[in-house]
Amino acid sequence: MENKALLQVEKLALKKHKIFHKSPLRYLLRSMLASMFIGFGVIVAFKAGNFFYIEHSPFAYPIAALTFGAAIILIAYGGGDLFTGNTFYFSYTAFQKKMRWAEVIKLWTTSYIGNILGACFFAFFIFSTGLFSDKETTGFLLSVADKKVHLPTYELFFRGILCNWLVCLAFFIPMKLQGDGAKLFTMMLFVFCFFISGYEHSIANMCTFAIAFVSNPPESFTLAGVIHNLIPVTIGNLIGGGVLMGWMYYFVNKPFMGEENEE
Repeated sequence: MENKALLQVEKLALKKHKIFHKSPLRYLLRSMLASMFIGFGVIVAFKAGNFFYIEHSPFAYPIAALTFGAAIILIAYGGGDLFTGNTFYFSYTAFQKKMRWAEVIKLWTTSYIGNILGACFFAFFIFSTGLFSDKETTGFLLSVADKKVHLPTYELFFRGILCNWLVCLAFFIPMKLQGDGAKLFTMMLFVFCFFISGYEHSIANMCTFAIAFVSNPPESFTLAGVIHNLIPVTIGNLIGGGVLMGWMYYFVNKPFMGEENEE
């Protein structure tokens, strides 16, 4: 059963809540760190994929998906608070009546704002380096970003659900494994799956869009398009993490949760 891993989820959620209770500013900064770690993954993914993109190679997306795994390793081992993962941790703990929903909403809101700020700061750093000022370098990233802001709302919503369901599993499944090697492989495999499948991750999109804005985007890439993407994707991510992970694991394991403590 998943009991031991779910107890770890509760423990992690309560630890995050403790940090927020002691210092909301520190929690906000941790959230900023998380999206900046995602930003590192975005840069690596689109830099690596761009070499294949400019040659019109079908390997552009698979290479980007493979290298984006660096982001989840940075978050898992470097710390930080990611809104998408928190949708699972906090909702599950609230369903277990270990946290109040009012606190959960505060934590979600703070981590989301922090993730936005972190994405903006990271984009400023990338702009300052000049690494994404050349059209030969930005082609792949800008083409993906521009496509994302023109997808239909309902498609974005369902892609957001599937994405965070998979991403939360990428954090949850390794909790049941022994050894860093197995955990790292599993995390990278799940992230590869979400990226290559074309699902939508609100925080990864924030970083991609922020970098696109400072990289001479096409006129069709607008702030209105970014908002059009982020609203349904964020709601979808919330359902994927909060319902398909948080509520589902609470409901299906509820009859067995006492057995772990008896052992």
